[in-house]
Amino acid sequence: MFAVHLISFFFSKLQEDPTKKVDRFLHGMRLHDDQLGDISARFQAEMKKGLSAKSNAAAAVKMLPTHVCSTPDGSEKGQFLALDLGGSKFKVLQVKVREGVGIKKGEVAMEEKIYPIPKELHAGRAAELFDHVSESLKDFLHEKKISLEKKHPLAFTFSFPCEQASLDQGMLLSWSKNYRARGLQGKDVVQALREAIDRTKGMDVEILAMVNDTVATMMTCGFDDQCCEVGLIIGTGSNACYMEELRHIDLVEGDEGRMCVNTEWGAFGDDGALNDFVTEFDRDVDAASINPGKQMLGKQLCLFSCYAAQNVGHISALLCLSSPHFFFNCRFEKMISGMYLGELVRLVVLKMAKLGLLFDGRVSDALRTKGKITTGDVAAMEEYKTGLNNTKNILIQLDLTPSLDDCIAVQHIGTIVSFRSSNLVAAGLAAILTQIKQNRNLEGLRITVGVDGTVYKTHPQYPKRLHKVVRRLLPECQVRFVLSDSGSSKGAALVAAVAQRLASLRRKVEETLALFKINQDQLQLVKGRMRERLEEGLKSKSTSTIKMLPSFVYLTPDGTERGKYLALDLGGTNFRAMLVRFKKQRYRLYHKIYTIPLEFMQGTGEELFDHLAQCICDFLDYMGLKKARLPAGFTFSFPCEQAAIDTGTLVTWTKGFKATDCEGHDVVNMLQEAIKRRNEFDLDIVALINDAVGTMMSCAYEDPQCEIGMIAGTGTNLCYMEELKNIEKIDQRNVPTKRDEETHEAEEDKQNAGANKKKTEVNSVVSKMCINTEWGGLGDDGCLDDIITSFDVEVDKNSINQGKQRFEKLTSGMYLGEIVRRVLLDLTRRGLLFKGHVTETLKTPGIFETKYLSQIESDRLALLQVRSILQQLGLLSTCHDSIIVKAVCGAVSRRAAQLCGAGLAAVVDKIRENRKLDHLSITVGIDGALYKLHPRFSQVLKETVRDLAPQCDVTFLPSEEGSGKGAALIAAVARRKQEM
Repeated sequence: MFAVHLISFFFSKLQEDPTKKVDRFLHGMRLHDDQLGDISARFQAEMKKGLSAKSNAAAAVKMLPTHVCSTPDGSEKGQFLALDLGGSKFKVLQVKVREGVGIKKGEVAMEEKIYPIPKELHAGRAAELFDHVSESLKDFLHEKKISLEKKHPLAFTFSFPCEQASLDQGMLLSWSKNYRARGLQGKDVVQALREAIDRTKGMDVEILAMVNDTVATMMTCGFDDQCCEVGLIIGTGSNACYMEELRHIDLVEGDEGRMCVNTEWGAFGDDGALNDFVTEFDRDVDAASINPGKQMLGKQLCLFSCYAAQNVGHISALLCLSSPHFFFNCRFEKMISGMYLGELVRLVVLKMAKLGLLFDGRVSDALRTKGKITTGDVAAMEEYKTGLNNTKNILIQLDLTPSLDDCIAVQHIGTIVSFRSSNLVAAGLAAILTQIKQNRNLEGLRITVGVDGTVYKTHPQYPKRLHKVVRRLLPECQVRFVLSDSGSSKGAALVAAVAQRLASLRRKVEETLALFKINQDQLQLVKGRMRERLEEGLKSKSTSTIKMLPSFVYLTPDGTERGKYLALDLGGTNFRAMLVRFKKQRYRLYHKIYTIPLEFMQGTGEELFDHLAQCICDFLDYMGLKKARLPAGFTFSFPCEQAAIDTGTLVTWTKGFKATDCEGHDVVNMLQEAIKRRNEFDLDIVALINDAVGTMMSCAYEDPQCEIGMIAGTGTNLCYMEELKNIEKIDQRNVPTKRDEETHEAEEDKQNAGANKKKTEVNSVVSKMCINTEWGGLGDDGCLDDIITSFDVEVDKNSINQGKQRFEKLTSGMYLGEIVRRVLLDLTRRGLLFKGHVTETLKTPGIFETKYLSQIESDRLALLQVRSILQQLGLLSTCHDSIIVKAVCGAVSRRAAQLCGAGLAAVVDKIRENRKLDHLSITVGIDGALYKLHPRFSQVLKETVRDLAPQCDVTFLPSEEGSGKGAALIAAVARRKQEM
């Protein structure tokens, strides 16, 4: 009975599909999607370790920065020399990018010559190797009749692991591919080439770039497909590179833009991350390789010493040394690359033959010989129609006599080994694409992968399998694979072309932005000019462009303010009505905001003020105060000449207002007349103030040292407490009367205000008055012409008040966005931005609002989000476009902050000198979106004041409720003054 079963068993074996036998034997090499997803996640974790400065040393995947910061955009042009060193031969090329007869737009023409490298140079002195390269370069120039006197830009493809400190500098980490040249490891490869060229003499060559072949592949494909941001080599060796966000690369400075990272992914798994996927055949391949893990013996012995020092048993240490973790070097590469695939197949076939599963157990000497099955043989085995016959011929050449089943089995072994390779490459590539997608916060990704390498090019099934698995692992991504048509040499030249283009572009952009740079001497001049016009504006017969308007506000809050006050605020496209209640140094505020339609802003004055009266009526009705006659403060943020605190004649409209029959009229009277026409409520308007004055008063309620109010928003302005004796333009007889010192001190004690404010001057109720400088007019007389740019001139020409408010047009939110737009338009027309494509949006005045400056310059925004902002404006930008836009915004906003700082420095120094102080401590109450929302404006403003007024300690206090609360406080202070 046993014999019958035994015969039946062997018969079933004879009838078994030979591929199933192989499947069982190589089950460890067959990877399903869950396993590939796991490998991909492990690889991405290693990528992140390699990108971090803290963990890079321990990372198996080194993630080497290449300093290639841009892929081609199609505008590259020029003639370049290229050297390509990476194997037993090297190439010298002349590459013409969109130059020369017969070269169409977008084309690259190349002439090349291949030079052999004698074997003795592989292991000789590095200087001799590079001398040979340099002499070959000179020979090429002679042969191609290329001028030796002209300077030639050169790109160098060096396909060995290097750590690069810049695009034209790279330290060799280790040789590979049978190279062992002495004296170069740990040194700069580019410098070694430069020295060799100097020794050869007679050539003028500028080495612009050194790149890895993977990077060059990405650049080659990127020239024709600008979506190409990944390079992949699957050949004798394997590697990948991709464009990483610079903010994630700790190993280099800067956080703007992208940089190509050479992953050097062949070492993935050297730390044991792939141990559960490694087979005995992988270990055998590693042990027999020229760079086995055993070459790490020195590290192992150090580790062994550490164990011994810690009194750990030697058996444990030996177990650690024998762990597969220490016996692998370039683990990933040995599982996927062409150098090892054929050998893996040979080892599997050999093992199965020894076990009697192939060739009836017969093993030939040829099958035992390393390297007898090549990766080319594996590719031939999988040819669509001839694969099985090719397999038979290969086996016969190994002195074997294969049956049909043997041929089918061996062919299937090759399929499994190469399929595992494509699966592992797909897992690594999926990790890279996931990293890109996550970095850019995208749900899906459309991207192109440039590919080169003999395995990808010659294996009939490899590309299809790779593409299919990538799509399966990342169904949300549209991945296109493009084959490199000209190898790495063209790519290296394109790296140089891109570097040359970017250098030229940067230089031209910097020349434009230099127009907005103001040095310390210029800022001192602006400060001096501001000071002169401040002084002039205080005179009785002033011709100053800075109006220095008296506000008739003599006192700042002292904490005794009580009661309910109405505050009205008109300063832009919104009108705000507020009720403020003061009690025991606290306040409560209620408000409503009303829009001012354009037809009222630019209609008649009567229509505008009727609209304001309607808004006030609605608010009083809302608060249930329609029948109460409340004291009101009116913030009117336009230049007014005041003869008293409750009157004000409009000098000129600003901020887009053009209502007729208002300029030259008392705006308080116009509002009161509108209220009378409505005949539904009554108000006691006790104070008319500017928003800067309101801001000062609002902040003075919190800080008694606040004697300056500043606005840095849609408009810009400043007020401050000036000594009455210096204000010639007011009638000093109208200053509040003096009091007896004893009576005044008694009142201060009674009010307990000593802790809340500085004592007023002895024997005088008031000694100062708040002056509304209206400093936006600085420069209307031409005193700023030396810093005004052509862009500023265009903005002024197209404004509704041409030739006026020149300082405001350099510093305020209403104009900064328009200055930026005009700079961007100029750069685009010159082909330096947006690929020279001028959109209708970019030509639209006012489209680039100042809020975009704040958003674009925010440190929290990645460049992808900057691109999103530009896209909302119809501007399709590249990463480098976004960097340039950010730089333009920065230059314009920095100049604005510096100019405001210079003006403020003039004011604080004036106050200090007025009071004859060696040192002044003072607080500036400040309001406005530019100061509050722009990420750098406040910092630059403070730095400039500190530099230009070193004897003044200036504190900035942002206003919480703006000029509205200030208007109510002025009404309260005015009421208090009337009661004194």
